[in-house]
Amino acid sequence: MASVLVVEDDPDVRTALIRELGARDHVVRSVGTAMDALREVTQSPPDVVVLDLGLPDLDGGEVLKMLRGVSDVPVVIATARDDEPEIVRLLNAGADDYLIKPFSAEHLSARLTAVLRRAARSGPAAELRVGGLHIDLDRREAALDGAPLELTRREFDLLAYLAARPGRVVARRELLAEVWRQAYGDDQTIDVHLSWLRRKLGETAAKPRYLHTVRGVGVRLTSP
Repeated sequence: MASVLVVEDDPDVRTALIRELGARDHVVRSVGTAMDALREVTQSPPDVVVLDLGLPDLDGGEVLKMLRGVSDVPVVIATARDDEPEIVRLLNAGADDYLIKPFSAEHLSARLTAVLRRAARSGPAAELRVGGLHIDLDRREAALDGAPLELTRREFDLLAYLAARPGRVVARRELLAEVWRQAYGDDQTIDVHLSWLRRKLGETAAKPRYLHTVRGVGVRLTSP
């Protein structure tokens, strides 16, 4: 059973997809616009998104680009467009699969199962290590040079998200979406939590070891 977000502006198609996927034990939510889709993904992330390209407020290709800016959720394009260069472009832009309408419910369900299986195989490791930093995701425990770190829930989530992407500059917008599950928010909230984390890691913004701020962009976690 998977949580599926159907993004489709045609109410008849949307109703049919909800019915057929629900009959196959998926938990299905649906929206009809791009903005509603982005809000759903950031506030209550599904396991997979089924995305139509012909949305009333924004082209699905742009929606895919925006989704990839805030989430790694698998996306299956479901559309009547059958132009091969367009298909290749969208797959290269981050789509995980592409179905051309019309298709059967069995075909869609099989594609979703395959996409979710691939996503599970490539999921995050249960333990993360960056330098002397060790994070156990299952136990929700973190240690620095063998000494346990006393972290709040949000501090742990923030540290784990950054540690899973060592060396990469993570934008504040992405942190708000993936750690705080908010589409919008105040950068100060992130800065405060980073300050607390630095204190517990024995560093400061002026003399960073693990957490490096890239002004105007975001933050990067690297080994000292």
